[in-house]
Amino acid sequence: MPRKAREYPEEGEFVVATVKNIHPYGAFLTLDEYPGKEGFMHISEVASTWVKNVRDFIKEGQKVVAKVIRVDPSKGHIDLSLKRVNQQQRKAKLQEYKRAQKAENLLKMAAESIGKSFDEAWREVWVPLEEEYGEVYAAFEEAAQDGIEALRGKIPDEWLDALKPIIESYVEVPRVTINAEFEITVPAPNGIDIIKEALIKARDRANEEDEIDVRFTYQGAPRYRIDVTAPDYYKAEEVLEAIADEILSVIRKAGGEAALIRKEKRIKKVKRKK
Repeated sequence: MPRKAREYPEEGEFVVATVKNIHPYGAFLTLDEYPGKEGFMHISEVASTWVKNVRDFIKEGQKVVAKVIRVDPSKGHIDLSLKRVNQQQRKAKLQEYKRAQKAENLLKMAAESIGKSFDEAWREVWVPLEEEYGEVYAAFEEAAQDGIEALRGKIPDEWLDALKPIIESYVEVPRVTINAEFEITVPAPNGIDIIKEALIKARDRANEEDEIDVRFTYQGAPRYRIDVTAPDYYKAEEVLEAIADEILSVIRKAGGEAALIRKEKRIKKVKRKK
């Protein structure tokens, strides 16, 4: 079970918790990521509707995503809320929790390969990487993308050789794809050729950059779809804006009109090339 480097959660943090016991006035929950810590959820924090019986909403042994609304380390008190967690926040927290489970399993493999216990791995690797990256799996993703040297100086060197083959084999590099559509018209007799040349040049120039993939698809006059795939959302946005500026400039110089219609982004993952 993945655990946090901190002893106590912070106010406003979302946590994975297991319902321990239920009372008429609320429920006590164990915090899965904070060993030995329990939180209390008052009946008024169970649901946004009126609650007569807490058992109508949660059961003993059930895992939930709760929001930490108060923390008093001096008394050991942690107050939790279920009603203040929306579906998107719950989904994001569960995804983070699963990533932590993956990171823990990979770190256990590395520890076994060099004859160390997980407690040693947790102190020497987990804690410093969580403090540096916010979550350990994010550190592993950076190492998958940039090479194990990205972690040098952040953890003891003996762990680098142990983690390198494991990260290369099991960690996927996050890739973000955003797409948009261009509406392009060029009234000149060779208008189609002008449009094609502008799109091809913009695509090829962008694809010269490492980790960038740009594709155009004809959607039917006057629309052309563009898909930009990059290591992160910000880079994808930067490339899209550069391509748009180039295309709009070329088309307008040719006496045409062009407009960029924003669409969506999606995330995919690919294995790092060894």
